[in-house]
Amino acid sequence: MGLLVDGIWQDEEQAVRTQNGHFVRPVTRYRSWITPDGKPGPSGDDGFAAARGRYHLYVALACPWAHRTIIMRVLKGLEDVVSMSVVEPLYGSHGWKFGTMPGATPDTANGKSELAEIYLLADPRFTGRVTVPVLWDKERRTIVNNESAEIIRMLNAAFGRYTNITTDYYPQALHAQIDHINELVYGTVNNGVYRAGFASTQAAYDEAFTKLFATLDQIEERLSHQRYLAGAVITEADWRLFTTLIRFDAVYYVHFKCNLRRIIDYPNLSNYLRELYQVPGVAPTVNMDHIKTHYYGTHRHLNPRGIVPRGPLLDFTTPHDRGRFGE
Repeated sequence: MGLLVDGIWQDEEQAVRTQNGHFVRPVTRYRSWITPDGKPGPSGDDGFAAARGRYHLYVALACPWAHRTIIMRVLKGLEDVVSMSVVEPLYGSHGWKFGTMPGATPDTANGKSELAEIYLLADPRFTGRVTVPVLWDKERRTIVNNESAEIIRMLNAAFGRYTNITTDYYPQALHAQIDHINELVYGTVNNGVYRAGFASTQAAYDEAFTKLFATLDQIEERLSHQRYLAGAVITEADWRLFTTLIRFDAVYYVHFKCNLRRIIDYPNLSNYLRELYQVPGVAPTVNMDHIKTHYYGTHRHLNPRGIVPRGPLLDFTTPHDRGRFGE
């Protein structure tokens, strides 16, 4: 996959961005916030006030970062407040594209055929990677934010007057604990699977692999005595982990060589994963066809022939035991 440089698409000779063998994730550029009254958020410009129908979310069902935002939009009951378009799982000549594959949708906000065109609408001389998710402002015709961690907090907190769902996935009393969990999980699990899969030296792979399973072991132990990552209630930390766990056995275990153990081999993690999957509204956000097609079909440096495996057989609908901690 290439990138835009001064508004012009350029293909890359190197399949993966690494430094000394270590995968390096690019920094997102658009960091403004939607707030209830349009005042500035923690970063970026002001003027992005929450409103019904003003904002549009561009996502990929295959991408775990975009998947977070899809889930939060559903959990907060914002489907009729924030519209959404879904790209196809396979890249086109300029990266993510819209199309007719089952599960994908047209660009209903701007009528474009490629996500790169959305970035160029915001900045005709944009330089950087064309990534999902993207939160688009139809009124100002620009990108508000393309950082998933921030988008889920906007969806959680900014649109309260447009939904009857009052559940807070980032409660004030748990801020410090959630932030600490997020930092650990992001570095070693969410991004850790990529650091293992895209490593270009044995040492870089070994380091990422070791940290990944050390954290999974730590979480397994934590879940042996509490229901969720931050205690008795589901928070954003759980949903941030969920989108990696749901892809693990089907993709990361083999494709990214994260093969010490599967999630199904962890009693607490696997039950926890099934509980989260069975939360109303979540299961329809999981599209395993898009997930497997994207990873195995797009990362040709890892899977040169693009053959998508038929397995494994996964069933996230079987009963879980998390109720033992109380409802």
